[in-house]
Amino acid sequence: MNVLVWNENRHEKENQVVADIYPEGIHSAIADFLGEDHENVKTATLDEEEHGLTDEVLAETDVLVWWGHKAHDEVRDEIAEKVKQRVLEGMGLVVLHSAHFSKPFKKLMGTSCDLKWREADEKERIWVVDPSHPITEGIGEFIEIEKEEMYGEHFDIPTPEELIFVSWFEGGEVFRSGATFRRGRGKVFYFRPGHETYPTYYNKEVQTVIRNGVKWAKNTETPTPVYGNAQPLEEISTKS
Repeated sequence: MNVLVWNENRHEKENQVVADIYPEGIHSAIADFLGEDHENVKTATLDEEEHGLTDEVLAETDVLVWWGHKAHDEVRDEIAEKVKQRVLEGMGLVVLHSAHFSKPFKKLMGTSCDLKWREADEKERIWVVDPSHPITEGIGEFIEIEKEEMYGEHFDIPTPEELIFVSWFEGGEVFRSGATFRRGRGKVFYFRPGHETYPTYYNKEVQTVIRNGVKWAKNTETPTPVYGNAQPLEEISTKS
């Protein structure tokens, strides 16, 4: 499997707190643990040529993991459209935390993807609501994170095809924090935790969910549909 971890990589350069937590960037932290499962894990960032998402790179990517926050608008529209098209063709997409506002995710969802938020060092308890789902393999009934940014409902996304996790926050809000969607031949997994000023991506259970999500999102060579005018497969008898 070829996995690409994309990150805008801006907070790490501009905020010392983030730089101290993720000295090599959030993308590198995620790529490090994904590399334990897959030989071909690469990274790309916003400031690279074509944001590191050239046609060649996207064509060979099985699953794209996306983290973004403060620079969504800097992603070129044509690049976001290419990502969307690759998902429709069968590339998996794992969308993390504030990438709910990323251009590719919003294009695929067709909604504002807006929500409530608050930074107050709150406890987050992520409850498993679909224990049969493969993305939950290897974790318990819930994941507890000591400090995280709050996301609260209403989360303006289409009704998930599968709702896997629901978060509760210390301030009282709840949030659909793990959801899957299918678009064309591609599979999309959104997973909520991962604010840049907290060491969330070092949490082993969070890592397990992302690792499972990447495995789930890979296309297993499903059929490619053909559209438009079609020739008959059988001889059509002439009716009088």
